[in-house]
Amino acid sequence: MITAELVKELREKTGAGMMDCKKVLTETDGDMEKAAELLRERGIAKAAKKSDRIAAEGLVAAYVSEDKKIGAVVEVNSETDFVAKNEDFRSFVKDLVEQVAKENPKDMEELLNQKSIKDSSKTIKEILTDKIATIGENMTIRRFERFETTGLIESYIHGDGKIAVLVELAKGDTEVAKDICMQIAAARPEYLNRESVPQEKVAKEMEILKAQAMNEGKPEQIAEKIVQGRIGKFYSEICLLEQPFVKDPDINVQKLISQKNAELVRFVRYEKGEGLEKKEENFAEEVAKQIK
Repeated sequence: MITAELVKELREKTGAGMMDCKKVLTETDGDMEKAAELLRERGIAKAAKKSDRIAAEGLVAAYVSEDKKIGAVVEVNSETDFVAKNEDFRSFVKDLVEQVAKENPKDMEELLNQKSIKDSSKTIKEILTDKIATIGENMTIRRFERFETTGLIESYIHGDGKIAVLVELAKGDTEVAKDICMQIAAARPEYLNRESVPQEKVAKEMEILKAQAMNEGKPEQIAEKIVQGRIGKFYSEICLLEQPFVKDPDINVQKLISQKNAELVRFVRYEKGEGLEKKEENFAEEVAKQIK
């Protein structure tokens, strides 16, 4: 049975009309992903990104050593925005990203069991447990990443801990590194270049583009040629080097890097809560429970 909640969720995810959403959900027996693809094939909806439905609270943070050779980013989630603004919580996240940079844990388990560089009598897990007890709200260390280089590392934080970017250059200066950080924060690239994009993702996109062209009434042979033309736009949206440079859209990032005689190795972009769904709470009901 196709519920109103399912229709509402698909509408929020794709921006398509209620009737269109209900129709494709019926056709796909309520399969949300297939329904979203069907809407795209019919030209009714654009690709829905999970990051457009960000809801979890918390902070992302970055750290770069003074010599610019080591850098790290972390995301720590909390239940409410109130905690994300708590100085005790913010201090914990700041210390944590420095811990990752300096102690180089190989995975989450190792990080949690490391002795804190700020308090050697406790592990990170013990400090996290203490914070949960004192602040009174559940918190989780969701993810982290660390770069080490002989070149240059730069970071950027946007929105008071909403987005964190880390960039590694083999060649180049701080100015171009900062420009690239800003680009990544603003334009949300998923990959460095075409070669980095998984083939199955490209094949799925080409399948959708072909279906779109055929639904426009184009013969199959013409539709295949149209796909070859349109796939370039797909790459220019998701590949950093092919994106138009935000400060000068007449050039792409690859050209910017060439002009500055720089060499980009890798990047990471964390956005607070991306891909997570926030638990919806009824504030009035919560207050009523507390009174009882």
